[in-house]
Amino acid sequence: MRRYCFALDLKDDETLIAEYERLHKNVWPEVLASIKESGIENMEIYRCQNRLFMIMDVSDSFSFADKAASDASNIKVRAWEALMWNFQQSLPGSKLGEKWVLMNPVFKL
Repeated sequence: MRRYCFALDLKDDETLIAEYERLHKNVWPEVLASIKESGIENMEIYRCQNRLFMIMDVSDSFSFADKAASDASNIKVRAWEALMWNFQQSLPGSKLGEKWVLMNPVFKL
């Protein structure tokens, strides 16, 4: 199993943040199925103010390229991602349109 961690900012608006959290209490079943089918075994998202931190534990067969291709062909995943852009904003210094930015490990005990 491998672990990846990502960061992303939400728009700094309490109403939008509350709605983002509400939507994540009932993620669409098709989106959850897509996550699991891609080889993501565990996913957690944490928030501090408007900064999000996501932990992904993936199987050895997981591929970012395969996940991206699967997402691109899944109308429900594309709709979910479009909806999420209403709440999200790219991190400073990220590429145009880039959402979750892969974080580099700094310390491990």
